[in-house]
Amino acid sequence: MLRSLDIRDMLIIDRLELAFRPGLNVLTGETGAGKSILLDSLGFVLGWRGRADLVRTGAAQGEVVAVFELPAGHPARAVLAEVGLEAGDELILRRVNSAEGRKTAWVNDRRVSGEVLRALSDTLVELHGQQDDRGLLNPRGHRQLLDAFGGLDAQLDAVRAAWRARSRADRAVAEAEARLAALRAEEDFLRHAVAEMTALAPEPGEEAELDARRRTMQAAERIREDIARAHAALGTGEGAEGRMGDALRWLEGAADRAEGRLEAPLAALSRALIELGEAVQGVEDCLEALEFDPGALETTEERLFAIRALARKHGVLPDDLGRLAEDLQTRLTALDAGEGDLAGLRRAAETARAAFDAAAAALSEARRAAAVRLDAAMAGELAPLKMERAIFSTGIAEAEPGPEGRDAVAFTVATNPGAPAGPLNRIASGGELSRFLLALKVCLVRGASPLTLIFDEIDRGVGGATADAVGRRLAALAGSAQVLVVTHSPQVAAQGDHHWRVEKRVEGNVTLSTVTPLDAAARVDEIARMMSGDTVTDAARAAARALLSS
Repeated sequence: MLRSLDIRDMLIIDRLELAFRPGLNVLTGETGAGKSILLDSLGFVLGWRGRADLVRTGAAQGEVVAVFELPAGHPARAVLAEVGLEAGDELILRRVNSAEGRKTAWVNDRRVSGEVLRALSDTLVELHGQQDDRGLLNPRGHRQLLDAFGGLDAQLDAVRAAWRARSRADRAVAEAEARLAALRAEEDFLRHAVAEMTALAPEPGEEAELDARRRTMQAAERIREDIARAHAALGTGEGAEGRMGDALRWLEGAADRAEGRLEAPLAALSRALIELGEAVQGVEDCLEALEFDPGALETTEERLFAIRALARKHGVLPDDLGRLAEDLQTRLTALDAGEGDLAGLRRAAETARAAFDAAAAALSEARRAAAVRLDAAMAGELAPLKMERAIFSTGIAEAEPGPEGRDAVAFTVATNPGAPAGPLNRIASGGELSRFLLALKVCLVRGASPLTLIFDEIDRGVGGATADAVGRRLAALAGSAQVLVVTHSPQVAAQGDHHWRVEKRVEGNVTLSTVTPLDAAARVDEIARMMSGDTVTDAARAAARALLSS
């Protein structure tokens, strides 16, 4: 429920504080007094897109604050939770518009975007005027209105869930078909590449190992002859080791007669023989390592070059060939298993389609039943509005399937017996449209509505007994929802639970708008003015009292 509206420096309003109440709230006043400015200001704080020049001339900025009551379970609480805002029993919306056109908004003192305000607006307020293209005149909204009347939320949720499942299944089939088609396009390549990889079977690090082995064998051919000569020069027999061994035996045989002079040379020669033996062993080890089969070099080079060529062919590093082989094998396996997988996905898609069809059929049946009830309810509501001869009909036709089923819903009317039925905006006059809308709103509201319903001159074009009937239906509607009505009809104003008069005044050269809550006496005068014009007579007051008491 809208509890209060505080307006500062908007158009011709300098400062205005309004405290609204439950039931039927009526705003009256002469044309141009500023009633539409109140709605513009409310729309501004709710994030609605409207006129840009809202700031009062000479003011630095305009500001609107709206306070709503939020009972437990109110839909606005879900919107607040989605954007991370806390929800209490009170919701305060504040929006500022600078003279330069910059707009800033807050919800419960937290900065928010216009999108957040608009999302909250959908749960807080519903505005209706004579040309109500958001409801009756827009066929795209008829299905939603029928579903709301029929209370078909559970069936709608089931259809939406089935549509999501069907869409996921269809996407899975399409993606699998696309993947399989792509794999089929490269099937020859995959089979050849996998066979080539399998035959070569490269190992990680193998290319570096082969390259090192090849360099070693190539070097061995060049250096082995020199190393062999060195081994001959160092070895036994005619080599250094043999000659030094001979020298050692000769010196040992003469040492006893040399009176100790050969001890140091013998010790040095023994050490040298030990070092020389180690050198000879190392040379022998090297010669052994350099021993290879000449065919091994050719074999090594062939495999090395094959690995490098395969890596170049596929544009990868040699060490990545193993991973590439796994990937190619995976794709080939997917290709071979693709038909079976695709068949399973198609079966799942068929199951999902069948589930959607069943849910959509159940929803269609529920809509047809709701349409019968809505047409009957509308007939009952139109009679008090002096349209007992009008026929309201809810047509349901098959449409393209979607998340809300496969029904196209359209409201048609015939305003006179024997006249052809047609769309509301082509058949009904302005006053008739207003009454059709009002009747539909009465039919739709069930229990306490979370929305504040605003009717902007919905009674335009009607008068007398018809206007009285409109007022009484608005009063009935206000029994289960807060209703705000901007009206020029005294019959409608007389039905209000609370009444405000909108007036213009001129201070200096500045025109300002004010809104005054009316007590019982002031209300009589205002309704009398609405009935008789500027000059309020005693007869007009008497008629106003009679209207208020009727």
